[in-house]
Amino acid sequence: MENFEFFNPTKLIFGRDTIGRIGGEILEGGHKKVLLMAGRGSIKRNGVYDQVTGSLKDSGIEWVEAWDIRPNPVLSKVREMIEVAEASGVDALLAVGGGSVIDSGKAVAAGLYMDDVWQAFEAKQPILKAMPVYTVLTISATATEMNPYAVITNEAEKKKWVVHGPALFPKASVVDPSVQVTLPWHQTVNGALDALSHIMEQYFRGRGSETTLAFDEAIFRSIVENTDKLQSSPDDYDSRASLAWGATLAHNGTSGAGLGGGDWASHGIEHAISALNPEVAHGAGLGVVFPAWIEYCKEADPRIFKRWARNTWDARSVDRAIAAMKAKIRSWGVATTLAGIGVDGSQIPEIAANAVEFGPIGVIKKLTEDDIINILRLASS
Repeated sequence: MENFEFFNPTKLIFGRDTIGRIGGEILEGGHKKVLLMAGRGSIKRNGVYDQVTGSLKDSGIEWVEAWDIRPNPVLSKVREMIEVAEASGVDALLAVGGGSVIDSGKAVAAGLYMDDVWQAFEAKQPILKAMPVYTVLTISATATEMNPYAVITNEAEKKKWVVHGPALFPKASVVDPSVQVTLPWHQTVNGALDALSHIMEQYFRGRGSETTLAFDEAIFRSIVENTDKLQSSPDDYDSRASLAWGATLAHNGTSGAGLGGGDWASHGIEHAISALNPEVAHGAGLGVVFPAWIEYCKEADPRIFKRWARNTWDARSVDRAIAAMKAKIRSWGVATTLAGIGVDGSQIPEIAANAVEFGPIGVIKKLTEDDIINILRLASS
């Protein structure tokens, strides 16, 4: 078991009818005016906006609104919202939405104290300070509501990169699973695939941490089981809540404790895919990449891959587990090939080159550009 540090200062408020508490949390933090950041209007249709603004009013918090954050959020929008935050004199940020909105909020929070926030993504400048971020989550997937990571795409340079730092932990996050019952099915599935991928990125690196490995296996199985239940009963609150909590646990630090930091090659490959094809949802891309990555890397550590096959899919071999995983993804109505998510095979060399711009990726097996081309070819069939 590897040495590790566990630090997570985010206060998580979880459960039905909890959105009304966000104003009080912001007031308790000593803030008077927030930039309310959101996507393209779904929070007005599902009632979340009224709950949030009602809570702000009741707590005497002023707010300015910034809308139109898209999936696979972009640097130009982050820069635009930095200017809005600076001009409006806010003292905290409130991100209301899914991972794209919250990641944008974190980037804005850091960018307010930097000449150019993209310097942090390029690892040229550390994040030493950030404006406090509060969140109300509406799509469970990335666990950004309880971690210090943010992913933004520089659309001009076609770079989808991640930044992190302790200052990016949200101060408080509200997760009310009941508001997620109105999500389109594909968003629920993509969130589940993202969460499963976070577990696998950590798990396959694992050696010696039996407690964490067993925990990850249980969360993995729970996410699959509750996604199955939601396919036929999308308004099942207990299943919705279990999936939401599982997605948070998958990447709030718990799933990687003692496992050495994870591999993250599959995420790197998917980031390259959606940097070049921003219409590809992150979870959908991971659902294509991860089975191909497992197939390509399974001999790098047969012990952990065979354990995964046995304890998550009840399969007698890794190949059978891969087949079971792909069958499950297809049963959820999601593609398992590049063509199925709208990615043309002619893009494979460009995707591979994009993924290794900083050099080889991955830990379990260091992947070169040629390796990634081979993985993407596996993902094409």
